[in-house]
Amino acid sequence: MTHKQASPTLHPDRTGNTVPIPAGDTGGSVGKVELQIVTFDGSDHVLHLEGGGSLSPLTVAYETYGKLSASRDNAILVCHALSGDAHAAGYYGHSTDEKPGWWDILIGPGKPLDTDRYFVICPNFLGSCYGTTGPTSIDTGTGQPYGLSFPFFTIRDMVEVQRWLIDHLGIKTLTAVIGGSMGGMQALQWAISYPERVRGVIPIATTSRMSAQGIALNEVGRQAILSDPKWLEGRYPKGDPPGRGLAIARMIGHITYLSEESMHQKFARRYANGNGRSFSFSKDFQVESYLHHQGDKFVRRFDANTYLYISRAMDYFDLETDHGSLEAAFSQCLSSFLVLSFTSDWLFPAHQSAEIVRVLRKLDKEVSYCNIESDQGHDAFLLPGHRMGDLVSGFLERLKEGGAP
Repeated sequence: MTHKQASPTLHPDRTGNTVPIPAGDTGGSVGKVELQIVTFDGSDHVLHLEGGGSLSPLTVAYETYGKLSASRDNAILVCHALSGDAHAAGYYGHSTDEKPGWWDILIGPGKPLDTDRYFVICPNFLGSCYGTTGPTSIDTGTGQPYGLSFPFFTIRDMVEVQRWLIDHLGIKTLTAVIGGSMGGMQALQWAISYPERVRGVIPIATTSRMSAQGIALNEVGRQAILSDPKWLEGRYPKGDPPGRGLAIARMIGHITYLSEESMHQKFARRYANGNGRSFSFSKDFQVESYLHHQGDKFVRRFDANTYLYISRAMDYFDLETDHGSLEAAFSQCLSSFLVLSFTSDWLFPAHQSAEIVRVLRKLDKEVSYCNIESDQGHDAFLLPGHRMGDLVSGFLERLKEGGAP
């Protein structure tokens, strides 16, 4: 097993709504952070995947914030969403106008995930293109990037790799696992796969199974990539990816992250550059320009094959089918739960979270639930301006006191 610190690749965040940190001022942030890399190798670390096949060696990129207590009982695991990475808080310090990590609003001294009290860990999940082994990684057997020879993986496989990391850090029990969207799926899977190792679980804006609508939207995005002439059956050169297809996939995805109200507030029917109707298929409206900008930006920081694999892992997430019923899935859970949803989220609507809560209550599990009023859509869990932080803080405080949520 090898362990080192890596030079991170800077890239734009998902929403573009974070505030740059002024020079010399961390703004309540954890400050300068470093990406760490650990490689698991040997017979004790062969990942046998749920869909068949195996991976070894396997590299994990991660960041940590705060200090692990002497008793190693103050750790919180943060799970990121589809296009996220390990850089959840702080900044790398390469430039004075750099944006902080994607959940800097939640992680830091005095913040809900208080780094004066907790040791916060954010690993880049299996299959990503940001440091953890995935389709862009070099296959040691061929000396070439895996591409489409990379085996399919699931949320359960991601959690298994995270468990390796937690073991490597010498942590037996996590105070909490928290994540939004696909990160929420991982949080739920932690409660099921390792019930004795998690005290609190906070799934946010997520679901216990991908809906037909969610799968359909993912498939349209994948087909945009697969139909791009530059995709070349996944063997495209690094400098010439299927950018048009990946950009379209991102445009489709980005629409699902917003709400009708948030799009109206941002754009309404305003014309781009105030030029009015061009009577052409150019980008007449501001919302069109915005989506093209998001697509182009995504191409500069993400990998097309990776998008195919990760979106498929989301599709396959189905706790009910995996366990026979949702009741059976959660029956052995020992954690306390705080389940959060947002009123304007139509990608993972509130009724999906409410169903998780209904089953947990039926099983007499400790669970609190709040459907937070917000007009920000699915991306609300990444943005300020609502009650999420206060709810998370209160839940963690009750966990520390040993009381029910």
